Amino acid sequence: MIIISKYLVPKNYIGLTIYPFVFLKNKELKSDSYLLNHENIHLQQQKELFWVFFFVWYFAEYLVLLIKYKNHNKAYKNISFEKEAYQNEGNLNYLLDRKKYSFTKYIM
Repeated sequence: MIIISKYLVPKNYIGLTIYPFVFLKNKELKSDSYLLNHENIHLQQQKELFWVFFFVWYFAEYLVLLIKYKNHNKAYKNISFEKEAYQNEGNLNYLLDRKKYSFTKYIM
């Protein structure tokens, strides 16, 4: 389910996924197929890890990467969940063939 809210999406981001919702900063983004694919990849990751464990893993990995890189953007872009989503957002058939826990191929 897509919800439009400029207040729920953090500054400098255009989308946020918290299963089962995809929050977008504005309604025009609903037509961005790559963004929606990116967020749908996150929905699948969250389903696999029962969203609570997804967020524990996500923030733990982010903290380790932040210590490693000492840079928020670099740490964020290297989180395994983000790497999988960014590298496959342009493949609109990705979720049809994706194997469970595919994000593990992108860990550090």
